[in-house]
Amino acid sequence: MRARELGLACGRLTPGARNLISDVPGVRVGHMTLAEGNLRSGVTAILPHDGDVFRDKPVAAADVLNGFGKSVGLMQIEELGQLETPVLLTNTLSVGTCANALIRRAVAANPEIGRRTSTVNAVVGECNDGHLNDIQAMAITEAHACAALDAAEVDFAVGAVGAGTGMSCFGFKGGIGSASRQIKLDGAIHHLGVLVLANFGRAGDLRLPDGRRIGPDAATSPERGSVIIVMATDVPLDHRQLRRVIRRGGAGLAWAGSFWGNGSGDLAIGFTTANRIAHGETSPIVSHRMLNENRIDRMFEAAAEATYEAVLDALAASPTTIGRDGHSRIGLRDVL
Repeated sequence: MRARELGLACGRLTPGARNLISDVPGVRVGHMTLAEGNLRSGVTAILPHDGDVFRDKPVAAADVLNGFGKSVGLMQIEELGQLETPVLLTNTLSVGTCANALIRRAVAANPEIGRRTSTVNAVVGECNDGHLNDIQAMAITEAHACAALDAAEVDFAVGAVGAGTGMSCFGFKGGIGSASRQIKLDGAIHHLGVLVLANFGRAGDLRLPDGRRIGPDAATSPERGSVIIVMATDVPLDHRQLRRVIRRGGAGLAWAGSFWGNGSGDLAIGFTTANRIAHGETSPIVSHRMLNENRIDRMFEAAAEATYEAVLDALAASPTTIGRDGHSRIGLRDVL
């Protein structure tokens, strides 16, 4: 079930055909779900295009809203403004394992890495699924990460799948959500798409688009959790513009009811498929296009809307779940 099927559409901009991050041409998403015994975890992979990302690097940016997190690869994204691997999402204690998987795959495809050319910057985002998952088992393997990469498709599931299998959001069952918005520029339709790993928000603070506040418990506990926003677009942006756009994902989190609490790791990773950097580029000067800054407000609006709806999508698609030692989270759709 998607957010719009529960009547949770938001904003005024038009969604893409699938209302998924994969409405951006070339973007694909894959999951590996681990749900057995006390395990409720997994891996989600976001591939920016069909080629070798190390050799054909999309312009990228990262923005940290609240830095209570253990993700890897963000520092180099911010310094160089480019993405060198697909993005993997998983649980907090599996970040290193997933990074190893990305590195091994990149080296297998490019044996010169670390020898005749630079090393590779693996990018992995994480949230703590320890309420529903036996996170101490460290059950995620490199094979699981590779399975998520190999499963990447244009059409993909949302909810309690992949990295979202054991996540919680505003006291409800959280998970993977996605949404997109269309943007018309120079007579052509472009897209901005968002995928979230939603594991944040204080119970009782969730705000629905009609203004209702809803939660399974009173808002008495601190906001502890995390959310990873992955944003993609085919609008040509430079690194600075892209960082400005992905920062507006924070507005979508605020609309949902989050204030980015002290114990919450809230960050955004974004890339544009319209500007890329060839690893073997030899020209002293390269040309990139960029958006007229006077038109960037539409991108800001799309980023906020799509992020808010992606959070609602994760909640709508995730059923009531019982996990580790009988711990449970109720699904929003069961309450509504």
